[in-house]
Amino acid sequence: MALYEHVFLARQDLSQAQVDALAAAATEIVEANEGKVVKTETWGLKGLAYKIDRNRKAHYVLLNLEGPGAMVAELERQQRINEDVIRWLTVAVEAHEEGPSAQMRRNERDRERGDRGDRGDRGDRRRRGGES
Repeated sequence: MALYEHVFLARQDLSQAQVDALAAAATEIVEANEGKVVKTETWGLKGLAYKIDRNRKAHYVLLNLEGPGAMVAELERQQRINEDVIRWLTVAVEAHEEGPSAQMRRNERDRERGDRGDRGDRGDRRRRGGES
């Protein structure tokens, strides 16, 4: 069986429950076409580089798939019909990544950093007239 990574972007005005329902519907399509979803990751609501159909943000979802090419064709056909999905991309891969994806690791790293907020050194220089 061939291995694929499928990422789709859902409209920004959907709730997390609706995004999860889209992922479940995609899983049903895959399983109905003799495929298997190995892993599902929801990356959350992220900003887009440019507006797509009046959306500045989108919910990102990753599916690691295993199955025949016909399964991918049907999944993409169904996503093309669905008005809640604004973009998708399916890529054939040699092997699925073990553990969390790079995007999930990035989200965890950003959470650990916390809020950068006001950095004390910047305000001091401004008050002193820009001295170094």
